[in-house]
Formats: sequence, structure tokens, C-alpha cells
Amino acid sequence: MIELENVRKSFGTSEILKGVSINVSQGDVAVIIGPSGSGKTTLLRCINFLEMADEGKLTIGDLSVDMKKCHKKEILAIRRKTAFVFQNYSLFQNKTALGNVMEGLVVVQKKPKEEARKISEEILEWVGLADRMDYYPVNLSGGQQQRVGIARAVSLSPDVILFDEPTSALDPELVGETLEIIKKVAQKGITMIVVTHEMSFAQDVASQVIFLDEGLVVESGAPEEIFGRPKNERTKQFLSRIIPQNYIYTI
Repeated sequence: MIELENVRKSFGTSEILKGVSINVSQGDVAVIIGPSGSGKTTLLRCINFLEMADEGKLTIGDLSVDMKKCHKKEILAIRRKTAFVFQNYSLFQNKTALGNVMEGLVVVQKKPKEEARKISEEILEWVGLADRMDYYPVNLSGGQQQRVGIARAVSLSPDVILFDEPTSALDPELVGETLEIIKKVAQKGITMIVVTHEMSFAQDVASQVIFLDEGLVVESGAPEEIFGRPKNERTKQFLSRIIPQNYIYTI
């Protein structure tokens, strides 16, 4: 479904991604974990061409592009196959929750407004915002704004949804409700790549866990392998700092 080969990205003299390759099958949930500064967000942004990679090949379904030499039409084609959920919501402040979800359907997918409205209303109800459709972002909590962002992504019926630390900007009491919505998205069989620090979420939802450190994939595998039987010493060191020593992986 989505394959990255030898993705490299530098900012000035700082090399952030040093040849990252991953493969995510259709319907799988790949969760990327790792310390701050390891390149997780940069990798997601390169997939959606919010950043241009210096090198690499990206394949989504039957579309393959050279990430360094990608043309505008190819970038638009990739973006039509993907949706991005940002950690800071990135909603249009001058549009209601309903307007935010409708925007991509009308402007990008060229759907008639009535059809876009119907789809948007159904998705907003699905994420628990039936009574907040006419609210502007300023009048929504962080968790509600993030649910609008998730609804916006799901409404587009993309091949892949990219989640960039979707709970990092939320108050602790709002994290759980947002993770539950993301679990519902996973249950729909949508291919997802999720960058997160929420290890319990990774254990519960991921089909594949990818540990990224210093711009490299150090280790990847099923959750029970990464959390229960990590092979790389760096993976063990990272997990030991964030998971209690008496932790035992349970399926």
C-alpha cells in the first residue's frame, strides 16, 4: 500500500533522515515511536510533501514518485491519496466545524455542496460532534478541535491517513477520548501511519511498530515483538525509560 525507500532529508548541515525505508500494507496501522528529534514528524511531512525530501522513492498503491524530483501534478496526486492530522489541529478559524470538514470535499474533490454537507454531517456525528457542527474552533476544546481534524481526514476517504502526534497538544484528560476516536478509525480498515508518544495506544492498535532514532529505523516489528522482545539495545534503552520495569506485554 505505502512504501518508502531510502528517504533522506537535511536542514542546512543537520541530517534529519538518513535513509529511511518502511513498508505498510493496506489496512495496517504503523505506529512510529522514538525520542524527540529522531525525525518522526519530518518523515510524515515528507510523505505528504509538506517538506521536500532530498532523496527517496515513495509508492502509494499504483503511484510511485521520486521524492526529490517530484512534479506539481505528482505531488497533487499523492496528496489526493493521503490525509494529514496535525498535532496543532490546523483548522480554518473562520469556518465552523462543518465548514472545516466540507472544505476539502468541495474544493479538492469538487463534490456538490449538498453531498459534501451530508458526508460531513455523518462524519462529525460519528466522531461525537453532532451538537458542535456550527461551532467555530475558538469555541471548541482542544479535544473537539482534534476530532474535527480527524473527521476532515476521514471524510476524504484517503488511501492513507498520517497522524502527527495527535494528542501532544491536548490536556491530559482529553487524550483518552481522542485516542478512542483514532481507534475507531483503525477499525474502519483505513491504512494509517501514526507518530505518537502514547505507548499504550501503540500496543493496542498498531499492526507494526517502527522505532526511529537519529534519523534511522533502528527496529520494526509487531507490537508484541518491539514491546515484549526488542532485539536492539537502543530500543531496549528507549523503552526502559518510558515503560515500567515490571511491564509485561499482553495481547
